[in-house]
Amino acid sequence: MPSPSAGILLYRRRDDQLEVLLVHPGGPFWARRDLGAWSIPKGECGADEEPLAAARREFEEELGTPPPDGPVEALGEIRQRGGKLVRAWAVEGDLDAGAITSNTFALEWPPRSGRTIEAPEVDRAEWFRLQRAREKMIPAQAELLDRLTQAVGSRGS
Repeated sequence: MPSPSAGILLYRRRDDQLEVLLVHPGGPFWARRDLGAWSIPKGECGADEEPLAAARREFEEELGTPPPDGPVEALGEIRQRGGKLVRAWAVEGDLDAGAITSNTFALEWPPRSGRTIEAPEVDRAEWFRLQRAREKMIPAQAELLDRLTQAVGSRGS
């Protein structure tokens, strides 16, 4: 069973519409994938780590900045294909998506080549209106957009 993950769905209001910040995974495997590949900033919870603390840590690791201060709205859990359980919180705020700096990870590339490369965990972030976010994000995470809309108001679809 995969380790549980925790993440933050950052949102803002623009032109009376909700927008959410999604991240695209880095590395060669994801380089040409777009629709259905984007995600909320998230990552695994440590064994003794409080899930919201893990979500905040992962946000900072993937974007290079801590999540905004302020109220958080619990969005509950979703199960992704493959069984990964993701617990999420919504936070209202803003950041410059073009200025992110992600941590990196080592991976063998090409597979079974014996060569190791460093790749960013996240190669880019973007703001999307909810309808476009649904198309871009991992399908199971789209439920988080419905929960966000219920939690903060119906405008923004």
